[in-house]
Amino acid sequence: MKKPGKEPARPRGITIIAVLMMIFGLAEIAAGFTHNFLGVISTAGGAASTYGGAGIGALYAIGGLFLLTMRKWAAIAAETCLVVVVLGRISLVVAGLYPVDSFRQTFSIITGTAIAIIFAIYIGAKWKYFK
Repeated sequence: MKKPGKEPARPRGITIIAVLMMIFGLAEIAAGFTHNFLGVISTAGGAASTYGGAGIGALYAIGGLFLLTMRKWAAIAAETCLVVVVLGRISLVVAGLYPVDSFRQTFSIITGTAIAIIFAIYIGAKWKYFK
């Protein structure tokens, strides 16, 4: 039972977001190298697509690791990583490295980007928990 007035060391929601960011980041890294995500969506072949996708995935995962520290500087770093992830995904679409040639592709890219934005908003909403 939780004592009145005592804040948890790390709210469950932040832990969940951090773990999801790490999982999604690793999945993005894998998709960057294989140019395929679960056989459902794909990226363009080539070095730019590989490094771009893997780099975005690495930032996503690193941002999740930062969150686990529960420090303000790390939350700022995680938020920065998420901003770069969103901008990077948009850049890869504009460059044609994330093709939007089907509904499934387009929906996946929009949904994945929206999830990163929602994570950033959630982290900002929980700012008071970071020390």
